Amino acid sequence: MSFADIDSVDQYLADLQTRIVTSFAGFESHERFRGKRGGTVATTDTRTQPMVLEGGNTFDKAAVMYTRVRGEHLPTSVSDRRPDIAGAPFEAVSLSLITHPRNPFVPTVHMNLRFFLVATEQPVWHFGGGYDLTPAYPFAADAIHWHRHARAAVEAVYPGSYQALKQACDAYFTIKHRGHTRGVGGIFFDDWTRGGFATCFEFIKSIGERFLPAYLPIVRIRQGTPWHEEHKRFQRLRRGRYAEFNLVLDRGTRYGLESGRRTESVLASLPPQADWAYDWHPSQASHEALLETQYLSPQDWLT
Repeated sequence: MSFADIDSVDQYLADLQTRIVTSFAGFESHERFRGKRGGTVATTDTRTQPMVLEGGNTFDKAAVMYTRVRGEHLPTSVSDRRPDIAGAPFEAVSLSLITHPRNPFVPTVHMNLRFFLVATEQPVWHFGGGYDLTPAYPFAADAIHWHRHARAAVEAVYPGSYQALKQACDAYFTIKHRGHTRGVGGIFFDDWTRGGFATCFEFIKSIGERFLPAYLPIVRIRQGTPWHEEHKRFQRLRRGRYAEFNLVLDRGTRYGLESGRRTESVLASLPPQADWAYDWHPSQASHEALLETQYLSPQDWLT
């Protein structure tokens, strides 16, 4: 496969969405995902399949969003790093997901996999994405398990590259105005063409196939942990920080709004409830303080 086959990427991501939705729904007793197909928006031809679950037994909210979009002008959120392709027609396909679990001891997770094909004189393409884990109440065992799968996903295709993508994740998912990372990280890459299309596509599939084995065991272990309202309140405070990142810093949110996607789909990543408390600080030596002092800074979880 020597050319950029966007249809194959499309088919893979659409199938992956179905499998992830089915797996997430398996944790719920009654609630099911709701979906709504998008249509043509402004000058952009957009085909979307947002799948959103709210008010579940395990997930307060989970959103698994598939999109294929064609546009006459590449959004600046993509081209500001590539002025050579600014304003060109483009086509893109992506899968983006987020969970906001009900139990404060179950971590939030995010994954995005995307492919861009730009119609310049010589077609330009690239992949991007990654995934990261954001606990409110962290466990070292969870972070280690998560990063073992992240390393396996990278090393299966690009031996020796996990550390660089892990560091890129730490750098990107940093809440700069707060001075700490969003969570315990994972992997992140952008403008990715290394090894040609076929190799890059294998990389995307390596990540996609290892996502559920990385996340679901953590959900199963932590979802039965007893919790009280003070735990939930701290989770809402942490969700406030998550919302700050998505609304202030995240290029994906900016791209979604610029590309003409449904606003409801773009903002589906936001938590159902979040709190902000003026100048709030956790008590010293508390579990809440442990998060900021030992987990929200870049570190090597696998040594």
